[in-house]
Amino acid sequence: MTDIAIVGEAWGEQEERARMPFVGAAGYELTRMLEEAGIRRADCYLTNVFNLRPEKNDVESLCGSKADGIPGMPPIKNGKYIPRKLSGELSRLYNELSSVRPNVCIALGNTATWAILHNTGISKIRGTITSAIAGGTFKVLPTFHPAAVLRDWSLRPVTVLDLAKAKRESAFPEIRRPECTVYVEPSLADMEWFFNEHLISARSIAFDIETSGNQITCIGFAPSRDIALVVPFVDNRNTDEDSRGSYWKDAVSECKAWAFVRRVLDLPCPKFGQNTLYDIHFLWRGYGITVRNYTDDTMLLHHALQPESQKGLGFLGSVYTNHSSWKTMRTKVLTLNKDK
Repeated sequence: MTDIAIVGEAWGEQEERARMPFVGAAGYELTRMLEEAGIRRADCYLTNVFNLRPEKNDVESLCGSKADGIPGMPPIKNGKYIPRKLSGELSRLYNELSSVRPNVCIALGNTATWAILHNTGISKIRGTITSAIAGGTFKVLPTFHPAAVLRDWSLRPVTVLDLAKAKRESAFPEIRRPECTVYVEPSLADMEWFFNEHLISARSIAFDIETSGNQITCIGFAPSRDIALVVPFVDNRNTDEDSRGSYWKDAVSECKAWAFVRRVLDLPCPKFGQNTLYDIHFLWRGYGITVRNYTDDTMLLHHALQPESQKGLGFLGSVYTNHSSWKTMRTKVLTLNKDK
């Protein structure tokens, strides 16, 4: 058993000659990035999805029609399927990984991600720890292939960050998600309880608004990393004639909810968020609400550390946390209950 397995795409010219993975220019760059991430290449198990060299080093040259594709496998690109005659390559890869039993497998690029996770959206899922779909029971961290880094140097910083995350994840076999509770459908009484229990004594509060057109649809408050409250204002499920489209049953209740928002943002503790200048301007322009003691913007703080990388919230989440994508976290609604 080794802690880290690294899976690439296929042999290049030098790999074909040596019949070993990552011995060419991409392999040299991989070694450099691993060292920067604190990983010794000699401590890793390295392999490829295909132990062969595709024509013009392009894996698409291996592809055929859906009818000829490996049963149960998605296309490696739109309309392009790996043919059945290469299914032995996948079997060999899966046998290798099952034998090695890594704590974490680094899937380099779309082809490796396709083989192990049955997904090819590397730009969207890179940096997120997930469980292998095929090849064994181990964690997988997708990131960019070093050959892609050599073609686009702007990918290098995030790849090194992903490799450093893989280094941390290699210390244990299981997926460890941070525990957190987000309350999303509160009553006015629930909000008051949350204010007294968690907000009034908070050392700092993160806040974030969601908007549609010129309207705020909801606003969230997090006094710590493991608990948060969302105050909704728009609910398209509501078809009641008097409050259609609103979360609140009447105008009086909605006014009280806005008074709650104003009261939270007027607390003396520091406030921060992501791209918060937008939120502050929107709150003031549309609702006359000011944010007291605003201190930091996570987007700008990250930009100061990594000016060449992306700055979106999803990207920051993939780098600095081990949460799964929050779009996959909306599986249940929790109702506040101060007695539980």
